[in-house]
Amino acid sequence: MPPIRTWRERLGTLKNIGPFLALVWRTSPGLATASLLFRLVRALLPVGALYVGKLIIDAVVALVQLPDKPALPWDWVTSGLLDHVLLLLAAEFGLAVLSDLLGRAVSLMDSLLSERVTNRTSVRLMEHAASLDLEDFEDAGFQDQLERARRQSSGRMTLMSQLFGQAQDTVTVIALGAGLVVYAPWLIVLLGVALVPAFLGEAYFNAQSYSLDYSRTPQRRELDYVRQTAASVETAKEVKIFGLNGFLIERYRQLAAEFYAGNRSIAVRRASWGGLLTAIGTVGYYLAYAYIVWRTVTGAFTVGDLTFLAGSFRRLRTLFEGLLSGFSTTAAQALYLDDLFSFFKVTPEILSPPDPRPFPSPIREGFVFEDVGFRYPGAERWAVRNLSFTLRAGETLALVGENGAGKTTLVKLLARLYDPDEGRILLDGHDLKDYDLDALRGQMGVIFQDFVRYNLTAADNIAAGRIEARGDRARIARAAAQSQADEVIARLPGGYDQMIGKRFRNGVELSGGEWQKIAIARAYMRDAQVLILDEPTAALDARAEFEVFQKFKALSAGKTAVLISHRFSSVRMADRILVLAHGKVDAEGTHEQLVAQNGRYAELFELQAAGYR
Repeated sequence: MPPIRTWRERLGTLKNIGPFLALVWRTSPGLATASLLFRLVRALLPVGALYVGKLIIDAVVALVQLPDKPALPWDWVTSGLLDHVLLLLAAEFGLAVLSDLLGRAVSLMDSLLSERVTNRTSVRLMEHAASLDLEDFEDAGFQDQLERARRQSSGRMTLMSQLFGQAQDTVTVIALGAGLVVYAPWLIVLLGVALVPAFLGEAYFNAQSYSLDYSRTPQRRELDYVRQTAASVETAKEVKIFGLNGFLIERYRQLAAEFYAGNRSIAVRRASWGGLLTAIGTVGYYLAYAYIVWRTVTGAFTVGDLTFLAGSFRRLRTLFEGLLSGFSTTAAQALYLDDLFSFFKVTPEILSPPDPRPFPSPIREGFVFEDVGFRYPGAERWAVRNLSFTLRAGETLALVGENGAGKTTLVKLLARLYDPDEGRILLDGHDLKDYDLDALRGQMGVIFQDFVRYNLTAADNIAAGRIEARGDRARIARAAAQSQADEVIARLPGGYDQMIGKRFRNGVELSGGEWQKIAIARAYMRDAQVLILDEPTAALDARAEFEVFQKFKALSAGKTAVLISHRFSSVRMADRILVLAHGKVDAEGTHEQLVAQNGRYAELFELQAAGYR
């Protein structure tokens, strides 16, 4: 949990207000201008209404004191004595109607602007997240930061209305204050001093709330995870079979109770101290009110002056309280904005060079790993080290090894999802870092073992491999046929337009093997120079697996391909097999050569073959 921020640190977070207002302005200058203009006019109306009210009362008092007053209502009307009062009443009525209309207009402008700012911020958040490294997403601390930023992208829009409202109230305070200065300037000073304690109390408890909220980000993510796990289509079968409902519900109840206890503690202390400190402001108000009454009794002020000053002072007190409390709340909101803007300051480390080399088309020599070493951030053990081998252009290379040998890590390094900590990777004699990152990844069709099951249409699930060709239905159908996913799609009620996955209405769930065929189609859809399949057929039956790899071998002709599989019936069709152990190359060769060497490969092959005898 971070320490409670000092006053200097809290005021320092106000620097986020400028970028936030700039974001609001860039989102819609027209709506922002309209909202501010409407608020400016509305800010002046209370002073006008109070002053017209003073004039009405003074006029009525003057009429009451007339020695010869008309006796009947009609006589009052025909005498013309009421003309001035009626005009003032009409003016006050007009001000009231105008204030109501402007209030509704302001609410409309703020509502529209708030939604547009939320959408713009969410899009910017997604765009920035897309630019960051895989290393960031695999870090729990970054996930906490991302979660806080996501919450602020939509949770801080009240700040916009609050800032605009404070600007409006400030104009009203200046106008009302100008009226009070004419009568008793020291009343404003008394009012400000009386409200400072309540402001300091609010600022203190706002900082306490932020610190508590900040420290509980991991628990909040766990709370959301437990809630999702307890009731989602992805987990429903296992949760029911293992009877996990009670465990998950109890865990949620425990986390929620901890959240409640922390919030309750701060809320109780805020209410207790807030009541005491607010009482000080109330005392100051009534001291000033008593002074105004005394001056009226002594004849210094008229009855109209009394109503104007009492109304102005009461309104000023409310506005001052709102402004001071609003400033404290704004500072607290700025603390949360810090979560959003600090996320935007996170920068990727894996970037394209300033003057990248053009990606070779076709690849002529291939990839060379030269004494490559890599260790995942925060890990003590090297995932791969002293790794040296060549992936020749147009070659199909199979990677074999036990879990944790470094096979998937090698693929991540090849696609520059990570950069080596030691050594280097060459492509056609040049460092992989010399090429444009988007061009490099654009020429790689990679399907990982834990591929994503998109809750989209069947066509879009395949088009994800080359999303810019989403409208090319012939290309999608061709990729589906190459992976045998066309047979799966033919059985769907809506064909290629069928929503798959059960998250949304009318979605159809697929079996694990059917999903894998859809995923493999993405690699063919990409039509890249390098094809990488990481355990692509783990959920397929033996016949389907054989047919998929027969097609893969044919379709990868002329392409550079990497195949990761634990099934030796699959890897033996590769041009060359690389055996990995403890992050290093243990052996390499064809299936026959490796079996003849009677090493690790032969041992693993015999263990698997024994299971079929």
